[in-house]
Amino acid sequence: MKSETPWGTYGFRFNDAPHLPLCSLFAVGHEFADHPNYFWDGLTRTDGPLLLFQYSVQGEGVLEVGDPRNREDGNEDSVPGTGSGSITHIHAGRAFLIEIPSNHRYYYPAEGKALWEFYFLLIRPRTALPLWTEIVSLIGSTPYLDPHGLPIQRLKSLFNEAHNGKITDPYIASSYVYQFLIELRRAASDRHREEEHWPVTIREAVRFMNSHYHRMIGLEQLARQLGLSKFHFLRTFTKHVGITPNDYVNRKRIEESIELLRSTDWSVERIASQVGYSSGSYYIKVFHKFTGQTPGSFRSGSHVLQYNRLFFD
Repeated sequence: MKSETPWGTYGFRFNDAPHLPLCSLFAVGHEFADHPNYFWDGLTRTDGPLLLFQYSVQGEGVLEVGDPRNREDGNEDSVPGTGSGSITHIHAGRAFLIEIPSNHRYYYPAEGKALWEFYFLLIRPRTALPLWTEIVSLIGSTPYLDPHGLPIQRLKSLFNEAHNGKITDPYIASSYVYQFLIELRRAASDRHREEEHWPVTIREAVRFMNSHYHRMIGLEQLARQLGLSKFHFLRTFTKHVGITPNDYVNRKRIEESIELLRSTDWSVERIASQVGYSSGSYYIKVFHKFTGQTPGSFRSGSHVLQYNRLFFD
């Protein structure tokens, strides 16, 4: 088959000192399937334990998890639940993340008419599993991913380096795997924190906090103003913004206070009052929590780096 990009599968069996926290690369590939003999069963293959990421470029394959006959509804893309199964068609732009061994099968369908092209990455779970588990908890096991996004670009770059013979030791291999996982984790985080995808009430809450951080009302009152219970507001805000409402307000106050420390000669007490704190001592405590230093040491620059700006996640 002709293509502008290389094809192939490359395996790695480095002696990667188990006492070191390296991400162990097992294999990476850019392949295609066009016949039902392409079939993998997660309970019968013998090369595990492994973590598999596979991304569809064109065509489609099928992923079965559990026993599809026990699906909880009639939808082929049903989400697996306890004791249930699912069938998911892996179209172009969709990936799947699977642990090996586990009760799953992925294959080229018997009724398939188009070539299924995909990239895949297999890694040992020893170091990568906590990060992998968190990624799956955020984006699910069959996410759609932008083909031009950084995770897929990192995957393609990893494959190209393998194809060109540039992954020559476990340290290089680990760095490429880790870069891919980190970009995937960051994409998962961004997906949950993109403001346009937040509920209207959360966007309203953020706008209110940005404007009223210096005279902030209580969370219960704000939740009532938004038509939510305090518990529901706290849970929903944290889920979408990534931090609690209290931490968001404190972060905003500290960011504003840093500008005042740099641009005025105001006292700590005055700055604390200006950004919404009832006392200088409490302001100092919160400032230290966020920056690792006191307002006084930040202003003087003694024994610490002098920043033009501090960034918070």
